[in-house]
Amino acid sequence: MARTKSSNTWMQEHFDDEYVKMAQAQGYRSRAVFKLKELHEKDNLIKAGMNVVDLGAAPGGWSQFARKLLGKNGRLVALDILPIEPLEGVDMVIGDFREESVLNELYAILNNEPIHLVMSDMAPNMSGNKSTDQARSIFLGELALDTAKTVLTKNGTFLVKLFQGEGFEAFQKDVQQAFTSVTIRKPKASRPRSNEVYILAKGFKAAL
Repeated sequence: MARTKSSNTWMQEHFDDEYVKMAQAQGYRSRAVFKLKELHEKDNLIKAGMNVVDLGAAPGGWSQFARKLLGKNGRLVALDILPIEPLEGVDMVIGDFREESVLNELYAILNNEPIHLVMSDMAPNMSGNKSTDQARSIFLGELALDTAKTVLTKNGTFLVKLFQGEGFEAFQKDVQQAFTSVTIRKPKASRPRSNEVYILAKGFKAAL
């Protein structure tokens, strides 16, 4: 199938992208790792001994970066609907976590251990329709927040990617109700024309 002009432009941008080149040179699976790296360096997200859940983990760049920081006692569970090549020291759950069986598999692996960080770099498959894509982005954010509320320990941290647009402010308010501190971040590695941002929420209040 012939590529469209926009698809050719994207491919050219991708291969000219400094973060793509850096990821290849440093052995990372995706350029997205540099978004997490910047967020971690700014906000001290990942500490040795933490237990972490990585939602929408494929192809595994965020898990790859986080695993190195967790040390021997830290635990990392990566979850995605897409296959992920195995990573040493990372538990994988492959499936749609909207399905109860997949969530049950996640909970079985966690085995009631305290989870200190839930992070989500999930994005919808882009349809090209802005309102549809925005609604899907919010929906994925809500799923990630629901998971965070279920598994996070008190004072835990939640990091989620979202598109700015309709529904964003309402979602942000939902996050603010569950956490003591909420900040919006846009890492340098996010493409300038993208309306993606990251909501970083610290101090999970936890249900009594």
